[in-house]
Order: sequence, then C-alpha cells, then structure tokens
Amino acid sequence: MRLAGRLKLGFYPLPVKEADRVRVRLQFPQGFAALDPCVGDGIAFSRLLELTNGHRYGIEIDAYRAEQAAQLGIQVVHANAMTVRCSAESVSLLYLNPPYDFEVGQQANKRLELVFLEHTYRWLKPKGVLVLVLPQQQLGVCARLLAEQFEGLSLYRLTEPECVQYHQVVVLASRRPRHVHLGDKALLQAQEYLRRHTDDEELAPLTDATDVIYSVPPSAATTLTDHGIPLDEVEDLLPQSAAYRQASRVLIRKQSNIKGRPLTPLHGGHVSLLATAGMLNGVFGGGEDRHIAHWRSVKFIDHWEENESNGTIIKHDRERFSHELSVVFADGRTQILTHEKERGEP
Repeated sequence: MRLAGRLKLGFYPLPVKEADRVRVRLQFPQGFAALDPCVGDGIAFSRLLELTNGHRYGIEIDAYRAEQAAQLGIQVVHANAMTVRCSAESVSLLYLNPPYDFEVGQQANKRLELVFLEHTYRWLKPKGVLVLVLPQQQLGVCARLLAEQFEGLSLYRLTEPECVQYHQVVVLASRRPRHVHLGDKALLQAQEYLRRHTDDEELAPLTDATDVIYSVPPSAATTLTDHGIPLDEVEDLLPQSAAYRQASRVLIRKQSNIKGRPLTPLHGGHVSLLATAGMLNGVFGGGEDRHIAHWRSVKFIDHWEENESNGTIIKHDRERFSHELSVVFADGRTQILTHEKERGEP
C-alpha cells in the first residue's frame, strides 16, 4: 500500500451511488443484524441499510471515523477487527470492504482481503448475504474460500471514478448451509469462475437495474466483544511510563528550538534547506485548520524523447529532487503536497 493509503489506514469508502446500486439487489426482513467490520465513517454502510429496521454493527480502528459512524446510529466497536469476537452464524448481512494491503504478522503475510474474510465470514448465518468489495486482481486470492462457503455468486465491476482507480469489484453471495457440500468438480468450477474474472476487462458493470435479488434472512441482535489492547488508554498512559521516558531519550530526537530573526530576508533556497532539514516541521494553525506538517526531499525522474533528422530516437532521463509536505489535520484529514512530475521535454 502506498504511503497515502497507510495514512488513511487503508480507508477507501464505497461511493454512495455504488451503495445504492447494491441496495436495490437486497431484500430486507423486518428485523435483522448487519455488520461492517471496516465501517469507516459509516456513510456507505448506512446508505446500504437506508429505510430498513435492523441492528447495525460496525468495527473501526480509527477513533475519529468510529465517532462519525456512531453518530449515524451504528453500534461501533473502536478496535482492530482481528481482535473482535462475535457469535458464529449470528449476522444476516456482512458488508466487507477490507484494507487493500498485505498483512505483517504470523499468518504468512497473506492479503488482508483474505484475512478479513476468513475472520468474519463465520459470523454470517446460513443463507446470510455477503457484500464483498475488493480490487479485481484479488479475486483469485479469495476464490477458494468463496467457492467453499458461499453460493449464488454474482460479480460486478464498479464504475464510479474512485472505484475505477483501484479496479474495484463487488461480490454478492449467500452463505452456504453447513450440511450442503459441493463436489470436487463443482468446487473447482466455482473457483475457476472467480479466477477467470481476475483480469476480465469485459466484466459486467454494477448498474441501477435489478437483475438479481438476495433475500437477507431475519436474525436477532448480537454482541461484539473486543479482546484486544485498549489502544486509546495505552496511548494516554504511555508518557507516564518510566520505561518510555528512558527510551524516548535515545529513540526520539529532541526538536531543535530555533528562535530569533534572520539578519537578512530568506530566499527560496534558504527556506528549502530549512524545510528538508526538518526545521519547519511542527504543529500549526488553529481550529479545523490545525495540522501537523512534515517536510522531506523526494527524487523524481523525468523522461523525454528527442527525434533526430535521420529517424533516430534519443531517450533522455533526468533526475531532480523536489520537496514533499505531508499534512495531518486535527479532524483526521490527510494531504500530501508535492510537485507534479514533469512531462515532455523540459
């Protein structure tokens, strides 16, 4: 995952228009339990369940987004989804839009799309509906589990610009009852169906027209329990730790405190040196504009071609360094400012 994606904790929300297109393919009972293990700000999940009367549960690791989702009437557990437990086969609808990355841990560094699916699919009751949003190229990674545990698979390409950027698709399916098993041939065919569409550019788009209906079964309220470390409490108590104070002297460089006014006005070169040296990092602004700024120097390589009169094409590469500013605002927004890569001959 790129740095910008890591700053967002892998948060790539489903556009509202796509959520509406999924919702027309779902039929809801009077009472049911629905879960989003990566609920984010809750907007897409709430839109998916709009005008329904069900129990809404979410899990979110980011404190600010967890608070946003809770304001939409979602019962949110502020935790890492991997440390949360839920009763098996207690949820009627599982909406899963997991982080797009590799895990770093003890599970052979598998794709997080598969890790989240393996952890949460057991919470879905038989005939319960799965709505899985993931990059198209990761269909093959999840193919075996989807083929073994789900039936009635439908696959669509998402067409909103944000989705096209990450080649997102949506899988709709129903949880197969435990007593129903596929034969080896049917299982291989289901896996091959998903793997075949991993790079299928002609995959049918998700449209407003209803071509299939998935009936969400009824269910009662359930309970989510976090068995992980309370991250917020640990963060608040950490500075009081004697071990932290000892380690911080070695690991955390003390910020230089530079005061005074230069004898002459600074020109652009002076400001650039100060920025890339870390002298202009810090907290600035107030209210919603309060932010943390961090500068660094990055290398760009410009490519261009030169055509000679005899038809020879000479390819040129030029390296240059520029500045990049990473900004994190008080409300959780992030932004990276840098020069765009030049195109064509300089």
